[in-house]
Amino acid sequence: MIALTVAEITAAVGGTLHGGDPSAVVDGPVEYDSRKVAPGGLFVAFAGAKVDAHDFAAKAVADGAVAVLGSRAVDGVPTIVVEDPLTAVGLLARAVLARLSDLTVVAITGSSGKTSTKDLIAALLRTAGPTVATTGSENNELGTPYTVLKAGADTRFLVLEMGSRGIGHLRYLCDIAPPDVSVVVNVGVAHIAEFGSVEGTAVAKGELVEVLRPSGLAVLNADDPRVAAMAARTTATVVLAGESALSDFRATDVTDLGRGRFGFTLHVPGAAAVPVRLDAAGRHQIGNALLAAAVASHAGVDPATIAATLGDLEGLSTRRMDVFDRADDVTVIDDSYNANPASMAAALRALATVAGGRRMIAVLGFMAELGEYERTGHEEVGRLAAELGVDRLVAVGEQAAPILHGATVVASWGGDPVLVTDQEAAVALLRDELRPRDVVLVKGSRYRTWGIADALRAEAASK
Repeated sequence: MIALTVAEITAAVGGTLHGGDPSAVVDGPVEYDSRKVAPGGLFVAFAGAKVDAHDFAAKAVADGAVAVLGSRAVDGVPTIVVEDPLTAVGLLARAVLARLSDLTVVAITGSSGKTSTKDLIAALLRTAGPTVATTGSENNELGTPYTVLKAGADTRFLVLEMGSRGIGHLRYLCDIAPPDVSVVVNVGVAHIAEFGSVEGTAVAKGELVEVLRPSGLAVLNADDPRVAAMAARTTATVVLAGESALSDFRATDVTDLGRGRFGFTLHVPGAAAVPVRLDAAGRHQIGNALLAAAVASHAGVDPATIAATLGDLEGLSTRRMDVFDRADDVTVIDDSYNANPASMAAALRALATVAGGRRMIAVLGFMAELGEYERTGHEEVGRLAAELGVDRLVAVGEQAAPILHGATVVASWGGDPVLVTDQEAAVALLRDELRPRDVVLVKGSRYRTWGIADALRAEAASK
């Protein structure tokens, strides 16, 4: 974070300082995990249902925090007291952004693929200047300001993944960090229990472009009609990216490079087309890369640099289309971070591409937050797995059982379905059944298949 005095922070958040020196300078990180506190930082104390972080305030100061931001004073600890620390963190982030006039804020949302797109955008923008980006998918009311507060005086680009659980959520996040560039990846059924319908999802996601100033830029997925239609909801400049002929940033001549990776010809307005060998698994990553290319081009990155960077990616978020080989000649696709029907479909298609005729095993967990679409969504995933010819389909947990039903209604499918009770049972089954040249996909909503992927990775190193 940029250097601010305790008095300046207190004023920014509308708080009251109890103890401490108002002229003391905070020039270290803002942290809400007391274990991560560093000298010169600010510790934010939340009073949770099970743990009250105010109990760790004294230790945080002993470890180097200049002050604590919390909802009550702590004896012997310089504390900025506010009614709601979460709201205060947002106010502080907004105040910091107001002092960073040379910073370009890029915001990304979508029903699926937003984290991968965020990672690609950040990788490209780093070639143009110092870049701070959301870690993993810290994309909510805490994660957004937490990321903003990592920006410093030399930061040129701030790349923020923004999640939404309903109408008004993106507007709130954009009030904390008003975007200069807004990117919408897609509109699907993820979190439909909260949005009510796909149409409701589109309304909520479109808030990201509605908040743009006329000088801003909206980068929209040309291949998703609901996203492309958002062009009418903004006064900013609009560019379309996709494989559609209507796209400003377009991919043609798509080529399968093996192991789930693809090459294509990138068309950029006003420049010669360049070949790209995309170093990210899954055909769906082409669309994500095109959105990223549009943002990078706007920032002045030339097509050749875009192509070179997309072909040599580093630092992408974990548990997302991570393809690795084990010593026993088994290939694993770890896409276990999260799941919804669209990302499940993309991962299954990547499995089929990577397998290239080898035996396919899909280990799939429950997809959360689908509401009334829950059973249908799981059955559709199972149906696609069968249509793609998955040989062994493993559903993890009773809630994921409809995946198997969806597969078994495909009359032509000759695969073998099985329901296991939990992740430990799935790992035991795989240990018994895996054989050389198998290709395994592991995917499910948050944490529901992480243990399986971790076990396969640990065994990869030991075999």
